[in-house]
Amino acid sequence: MDTQVQGWDIPSRRRGLRYRVQAPLDVTVLRSGIPDTLPGRSVNLGERGVAAMLAGELLPGEAVGVEVRLPMTAKPLRTRALVRHHDKLRSGLEFIGLSAEQQAAIRDWAGEAKAEPELGVFAKLPVEAGKGFEDGSEGPPLPVRKRKRRRWGWIFFLIAVAILLGVLWWRWNRGWQEIESGLQKSERIVEPQQAQVNVPADEMAKLVTHRVDPEYPAAARPDKLKGVIALEVVVGRDGSVIDVHALNGPDVLSQAAIDAMRWWRFEPYRLDGKPVVVKTTVAMEFKP
Repeated sequence: MDTQVQGWDIPSRRRGLRYRVQAPLDVTVLRSGIPDTLPGRSVNLGERGVAAMLAGELLPGEAVGVEVRLPMTAKPLRTRALVRHHDKLRSGLEFIGLSAEQQAAIRDWAGEAKAEPELGVFAKLPVEAGKGFEDGSEGPPLPVRKRKRRRWGWIFFLIAVAILLGVLWWRWNRGWQEIESGLQKSERIVEPQQAQVNVPADEMAKLVTHRVDPEYPAAARPDKLKGVIALEVVVGRDGSVIDVHALNGPDVLSQAAIDAMRWWRFEPYRLDGKPVVVKTTVAMEFKP
């Protein structure tokens, strides 16, 4: 047990003052409608909460009832608490709704018992007259105020870095998109302007390596549109479709035919042993 308690000797980062005290306590948790009481002993105690070693497991976020039997006091301290953390039977509980009378009882007990404050917790420093808050209170301890200023400084710094990174990423992404769109435009504009060879449809049909049938558009079903759509197709030197447009038919069917045609692939058409750009026609039939 002594070995386990040593882990609690690390300087605390809590705002409230805690006193070292080993007092018996009971923690009651309601599970499946049945109260379960876990006995234990406190490690430290303050107006905000208590740290304790318990004989059972708790889950962070559970609401529990706490009864602490402080030495030199006639009545036990009873209140509700929230489980903040639990590790290897060690629990940190934050008091919920502790009355002013109970808080005063803790302070009175600490004074009478001359309880030792936990290491790492700063007591309030005296404030010179005229230098306190407007309501006359001393305010938070000086180290706490410094930590708050440093914390806000880091928050503003991280926000600024995040904004800067977002702007840089946006500019980089936009530049990359412009480069890609420029390359696509150059491929579609420059290549068709080169010499094109007109090739009959039946001859190009023999060079097809990948064919995609068009899907019948849902928008054409109410009118049961049907027919054959003739497409004028420009095929590049690598056998890919670089340009296509419909020669007839309603827009809903011609667009479906164009969408399917863009996925077709051909073997490169060769003239004098060299691949060339060719223009041909392809027919696609639609039935409802």
